[in-house]
Amino acid sequence: MWGKDLVSLGGLGRNDIDGLFALTRQVKSQPGDFRTSLAGRTLGMIFHKPSTRTRVSFEVGIWQLGGVGMYFSSNELQLGRGETIADTARVLSRYLDGVMIRTFRHADVEELAANATIPVINGLTDAAHPCQGLTDYFTMLEHCGGLQGLSVSYVGDGASNVSHSLIEGAAILGVDLTIVCPQGYDPGAGVLAEAEARCASTGGRIRVERDPVKGVTGRRVIYTDVWTSMGQEEEASRRRRDLAGYQVTLELCRHAARDWIFMHCLPAHRGEEVVNEVADHPQSVIFDQAENRLHVQKAAMLTLMKR
Repeated sequence: MWGKDLVSLGGLGRNDIDGLFALTRQVKSQPGDFRTSLAGRTLGMIFHKPSTRTRVSFEVGIWQLGGVGMYFSSNELQLGRGETIADTARVLSRYLDGVMIRTFRHADVEELAANATIPVINGLTDAAHPCQGLTDYFTMLEHCGGLQGLSVSYVGDGASNVSHSLIEGAAILGVDLTIVCPQGYDPGAGVLAEAEARCASTGGRIRVERDPVKGVTGRRVIYTDVWTSMGQEEEASRRRRDLAGYQVTLELCRHAARDWIFMHCLPAHRGEEVVNEVADHPQSVIFDQAENRLHVQKAAMLTLMKR
């Protein structure tokens, strides 16, 4: 169930996510009804990793709810440098009504949340991207009409934060998820084990497949992400070599269901993990997906910060 924070999807249940999605639909269709919902509230936004979508969607979102967003770069706070994370959490709790943090180490977000008395929202870590995962499944719900048993294939680096959040969400929502990746790029063993255990009660299914064609055959949703994330630049050449056979092309998509949709959390490295013909295809929903970050995160802020 919803606690104080949104650090990962693992602690949520089906009813929690269904409720969030119902609120998201309201926020998206009737934004004027919520324009003063967080009046007088302030969201601190900590960025150790820059991002177009995360910054703009959170800053616009809190403003559209009547609140104020404060941006802090890695050079503007002493978080983990001249001051402990725990002390920073306690201080920020005296000034702010909520914190969104986008950083590298997942443990830092867990420590921040454990010591803050205000909600902490994970805007991305190396291990998880819960806001993106929620957005992805909300977008699938809009375009596919339901999530229980929906066939989704994620193609590329299965150990990424996006892959992990998709796995956690699939286990909660009863999604049939295939991670299509080469050897050495498997999801974290702990993430898989927890998700597989949960699937027993939700009807979800998660598997790892090496063959891209087998992995997408007959599937409704084809999803990919960049091969090299921020902080992995020294691995770029090796990753391009290892993942070269996992590019999402029109030829690959022809093996999917006739009504396939293509998803990507963006930014896309066009010509690497996906070709232009797929990214710009009429069945691509990547910009709907990007827009939905705004609506889902507004619903999350309302859920956590309006208490």
